[in-house]
Amino acid sequence: MSGHGNGGTRALLNARLIDPASGLNATGGVIIEDGRIAAIGPEVTAETARARGIPEEAIEDCAGLWLVPGLVDMRVFTGEPGHEYRETLASAAEAAAAGGVTTIIVMPDTEPPIDDAALVDFILRRARATAKVRVHPMAAITQKLEGRLMSEVGLLKEAGAVALTDGRRAVASSRVFARAMAYARDFGMPVVQHVEDAELAGGGVMHNGEVSARLGLPGIPRQAELIALERDLRLVEMTGAHYHAAQISCAESVDIIRRAKERGLPVSCGVSISHLLLNEHDIGAYRTFFKLSPPLRTEEDRAALVTGVAEGVIDVIVSSHDPQSADTKRLPFAEAAFGAIGVETLLSAALSLAHGGAVDTLRLFEALTVAPARLLGLDTGVLKPGAPADITLIDPHRSWRVTEDALHSRSRNTPFENRVFEGRAVRTIVAGETVFDYDAAG
Repeated sequence: MSGHGNGGTRALLNARLIDPASGLNATGGVIIEDGRIAAIGPEVTAETARARGIPEEAIEDCAGLWLVPGLVDMRVFTGEPGHEYRETLASAAEAAAAGGVTTIIVMPDTEPPIDDAALVDFILRRARATAKVRVHPMAAITQKLEGRLMSEVGLLKEAGAVALTDGRRAVASSRVFARAMAYARDFGMPVVQHVEDAELAGGGVMHNGEVSARLGLPGIPRQAELIALERDLRLVEMTGAHYHAAQISCAESVDIIRRAKERGLPVSCGVSISHLLLNEHDIGAYRTFFKLSPPLRTEEDRAALVTGVAEGVIDVIVSSHDPQSADTKRLPFAEAAFGAIGVETLLSAALSLAHGGAVDTLRLFEALTVAPARLLGLDTGVLKPGAPADITLIDPHRSWRVTEDALHSRSRNTPFENRVFEGRAVRTIVAGETVFDYDAAG
């Protein structure tokens, strides 16, 4: 992370402290020393700050802003290396900081793919030099993401990869996947799978149903997800590996995961913010920014996913940030690339679930902070003494419109274009340093 060192000593007071890890939800303050949290809680006041010798200019009244752990986004695609015109680590980090995200987990779908230790090392060094937020790579399960030969799991872990995934692809071979899971288990790494049977989904471009029939577009049946998920869970039973379904999209998938957890299997799953807020009808007149993988499904599915988050069956919410250029999106729907950007709108979009009462505020932030951090063995996502001072200050009632000009990503393929959100990150702090200030930027 460029420019992140010790952020000196400062105090942020009179904020609404929200820390899902400890259940803290109260007015108070936080003291930051040397890039870490030194003290936090209702008892942190101007008096305690002064008693620690903090100068007046380093004591700030947050006037009731929400103070939460910096968000951890577990599914971010960038174009570096190979497709830097879509997104670099620096531009993805810029967008993340503007959205209150302090840690991004980048996918191995690059050119070349992140399938060996040297490439993991390249990503980490490049991120330290250019990115203003924390960057951790997931590495490929199979060489070149081809699903045939396993990557060197031990070397990838040693180099700094936090999990294994083939990104946008599922590992189709049960034999290869089971072997990879056994290795991942031995090295204590989660295996993250794109849950889709590619054969069954083949050629489909949106959810298979009435809407796809009306639009005359080939559909992807929900069974493509369900069959893949059921198979994977059998392999979890066989290997005991920690398995994470990257994104689920159907009501039935929520039930399958719930039952697997009740049986004590080491499984977790994520959902993209787009699937919590949008459904197949949003595709409207063939709008390609809504062409996602997995596809947006029915309103019943969307509602079931929200309930899954609220009940904790779905562990994490991701942006599934997938920058595409105009060349790959300004095409007939069937030919356009899958994917939408989202790291910058993740927080604001998620807040609408809390504002509407669909998901409890502490539970919502758990899915955005400590849950992904814990899954990946990171020490971020919490507000406690000794933890890194990765903090997001939120004005829950600040309205803003999502426009091209408002976004920091190199790509513009947002499904939330022209949407007005209530609530946004107004300041993002990484290791005690301010990396984004909305009022200064605005």
